[in-house]
Amino acid sequence: MYSKDLLKELYRTLYKIRTFETECIKLYRQGLIRGYFHPYLGEEAVASGVCLALGPKDYIISTHRGHGHCIARGASLDRMVAELFAKETGYCGGLGGSMHIADVSTGNLGANGIVGGGIPIGVGAALGISLRAETGAVAIFFSDGAANNGIFGESLNLAAIWNLPVIFVLENNHYAVSTPIEQSSRNPDLYKRAEGYGVVSSAVDGNDALAVYEKTCEAAELCRQGKGPVLIEAKTYRHGGHHVNDPGQYMPAERLEYYKAKDPLLISRQYITESELVSSSELDTIEIEVAREMENAIEFAKQSAEPALDSFLELIKEY
Repeated sequence: MYSKDLLKELYRTLYKIRTFETECIKLYRQGLIRGYFHPYLGEEAVASGVCLALGPKDYIISTHRGHGHCIARGASLDRMVAELFAKETGYCGGLGGSMHIADVSTGNLGANGIVGGGIPIGVGAALGISLRAETGAVAIFFSDGAANNGIFGESLNLAAIWNLPVIFVLENNHYAVSTPIEQSSRNPDLYKRAEGYGVVSSAVDGNDALAVYEKTCEAAELCRQGKGPVLIEAKTYRHGGHHVNDPGQYMPAERLEYYKAKDPLLISRQYITESELVSSSELDTIEIEVAREMENAIEFAKQSAEPALDSFLELIKEY
């Protein structure tokens, strides 16, 4: 049985991610957000469940589709919107944008625009934890597309032979841009790839936030016992194209309809209300509070200044 506070926190995170993505898509259409924008719509349960299971001494590594990871790890919406607006009050001073948000204060070591690029960074962070004899773990988010990169196998093997505290979170949304998993892998159960490396692995319903939470709790405990790494394949489905300008016409309508019927927010809201620990009106209140928080974040970003040119040039000199 889950506590009332845990269920409320979980739903707040789910709804906050959904609200952020939905509103930022509108802002992108208004020209307030430039560059690429990869929505996390439909995948909210993965980030929410994983991060709920992590402790304050744990870390995450994100991806180009990383807004949800950052929010679930505790980022403030105002600084996130400001970063997408390229304002100096953003998490990276407005210089990172949608695909490069980091917040070390919450254990978020950063998103990465390179598919699979965050995997070895996460393994390196876990090596640091091991060398310092700490008890933390690193959750590395990556996609089914990234699992076909050589760096995945190399990093998995290295983490395995060194027993590193890594939770490999494979977010299988069934498409590497427009290529369906069935055309890029003979065996669509990607978690089985870890078996050849001697790594504990399993699949979970990536639309069920509580199932993801439980699976991550188990993985984190193994890592803290020195029995890592662990791989979790969260099977989910994005609710649209690869990025905001991709109409996703390659996605079969009936398949998209099937997964939208398994919307993470619908599943969680139904379970939470049926548990009778949290009422429907309490969840409505959470939604109102999140909507107000998002409105304030947008206004904060609009009023924030752009990065100063001199500061930008000085930063370039450092590199």
